[in-house]
Amino acid sequence: MKNILLLAVLTIFATSAAHAYVDDAHSRAMEAATPQAKQGFLVRQEYWAGTLVTKQPSVVKHQLFKGNTYWFWLGSDEDSAQVTVHIYDPKGNLADAEAWQKGNKAAVKVVPKVTGTYYISFSIDQSKAKKNRWALAYGYK
Repeated sequence: MKNILLLAVLTIFATSAAHAYVDDAHSRAMEAATPQAKQGFLVRQEYWAGTLVTKQPSVVKHQLFKGNTYWFWLGSDEDSAQVTVHIYDPKGNLADAEAWQKGNKAAVKVVPKVTGTYYISFSIDQSKAKKNRWALAYGYK
């Protein structure tokens, strides 16, 4: 009986390990978040991810609240990728307070003047790959 139980437990762990993977794009976004995390920004566990063709921008809508400061971090799993990210307010105006781009990582800071739906626009500007996996994470304080 103990052998059957042990076999069942090992099978469950083996099955879980077979389906686990590392999201390199998310890892890159988290690398970009390191300086702000050290400054006390709360990094959310939730993030957006997908694939994107080079030079085809994409947008994520997100509710932001006046009184908070937010950082959004974009990462790509492709080493050759050049990525950018910017934020637009509810009226469509550029709302970046600060932004940087370094290879396959980029970040943008926003201090919302009003509570509302903001638009995080991002793109893979250059890459050797036709499709690039990306992840967009955020934090606030």
